[in-house]
Amino acid sequence: MARNDIHFMMGNQACAEGALAAGCRFFAGYPITPSSEIAEILSRRLPRVGGKFIQMEDEIASIAAIIGASLGGLKSLTATSGPGFSLMQENLGFAVMAEIPCVIVNVQRGGPSTGLPTKPSQGDVMQARWGTHGDHPIIALAPSTVHECFTLTVRAFNLAERYRTPVILLMDADIAHMRERVQLPQQETLKVINRLLPGIPPEWYAPYSESEGPVPPLAPFGLGYRYHVTGLFHDAMGFPTSRTDEVNQSIDRLFGKIEHHLAEILQWEELAMDGADCLVIAYGSVARAAERAVKEARNRGISAGLLKLLTLWPFPHEHIKRLSEHCRRIVVPELNRGQLVLEVERAVARNCQVRRINRLDGSMITPKDILDCLREE
Repeated sequence: MARNDIHFMMGNQACAEGALAAGCRFFAGYPITPSSEIAEILSRRLPRVGGKFIQMEDEIASIAAIIGASLGGLKSLTATSGPGFSLMQENLGFAVMAEIPCVIVNVQRGGPSTGLPTKPSQGDVMQARWGTHGDHPIIALAPSTVHECFTLTVRAFNLAERYRTPVILLMDADIAHMRERVQLPQQETLKVINRLLPGIPPEWYAPYSESEGPVPPLAPFGLGYRYHVTGLFHDAMGFPTSRTDEVNQSIDRLFGKIEHHLAEILQWEELAMDGADCLVIAYGSVARAAERAVKEARNRGISAGLLKLLTLWPFPHEHIKRLSEHCRRIVVPELNRGQLVLEVERAVARNCQVRRINRLDGSMITPKDILDCLREE
């Protein structure tokens, strides 16, 4: 697709274009509303750039396939929605433990179970954080515009490659299927990060050694670097271990490589924050209604501001705590019964109220809903 031209595209299309621009060369997936267009587009586009597309028999096989492709050296992607995302959780945990970079797009729809297949939702926020078992770090991003579907897909691949971890792109059905005017950046202007490769001979290679930093180089299979991959706790060579010193070192490094780089991973946007004593915290499609509500509130003399979260996990606790020290009220609108608001409540200063606006019937939260909450005393 021509760059620097104006395009009228849907969010799923922008996501597919972002994957290609980031260097994705393998997609495995199973069709599911409302993410199917990502697979359909990549089934045509990937072969043209030397990539591979495969439709798997289910979502369990899909994430297994992208893990294998990543170990083979390819940037890999799968796309699904809630029911499929549920099936992926065990292998997602494996990718975290084995430190295998890949990107999982979850276009959220109404749930649980089959739910509302064509309606938007933000009901998978906590599943993205805690869906797989055990203590583990995760990175999850949330676009609120079609253009961000492109830029955050590129960013998801960059973070996956930089930190050797799976990254989740939490879209929702409205963003995936809406169409907007988008100007794609030229390829040469994009920042594209590739994984660190070993600079030592195969016989010296240890896939989980900290000798080159908290994110070890990852050698592709097939180039003579033989190593063991397991979901068990493992030593520097990848072999299972139950030694407490090695287990503690492993889990500390898994968390440390994310927690020590929050400044690079966390991303948000702020609107009308000067003098704001009421703050709206929103993400995804709801952030669009929040932006309109904040502008209208300002026109009516209400000192409101917007914090739009682009990174949901890890959560920006410290930034929200600082903002809350100057606010009397925080409003958190979400298309669920209250998920990310729980993290907001944990972060805010004691003198700040937190109010929720929740919908999960497939209808959108409107600017009026948010404005009415801002006007309440």
